[in-house]
Amino acid sequence: MRQRYAMTPAQFRGLIRDAGRYWEPRRLIYNGVLLAVVVLWVVITWPHLRPAMTWTALGGLCVLALIANACFSAAYLVEMVFRNAGIRRVWKRWRWALWMAGTILAACMVWYWIADEVYPFV
Repeated sequence: MRQRYAMTPAQFRGLIRDAGRYWEPRRLIYNGVLLAVVVLWVVITWPHLRPAMTWTALGGLCVLALIANACFSAAYLVEMVFRNAGIRRVWKRWRWALWMAGTILAACMVWYWIADEVYPFV
């Protein structure tokens, strides 16, 4: 049976610091990709989408951006699980794949949300 060990507060802070150094710069790119999808929709469909540009819609977009960033933060949980599972080297080499998959999934969800929820009602 595998023994689990207790992590000291210093080790936990180090884990969070290391995860933050990796994930936070990528959060900017993630947000940039999602923003690019929204801007692309606005530019391509401007005449039809113009009536949907209201202060209420902007508030909704801000809430959705906060939700997207909360979902991005789930990577920290995955980071802790894999780092403590004893496969630290393998995880550090392949965590970019989690970032890429999450970014692509989020971009597809934004695209779908605009196409299905916003554009048909304009």
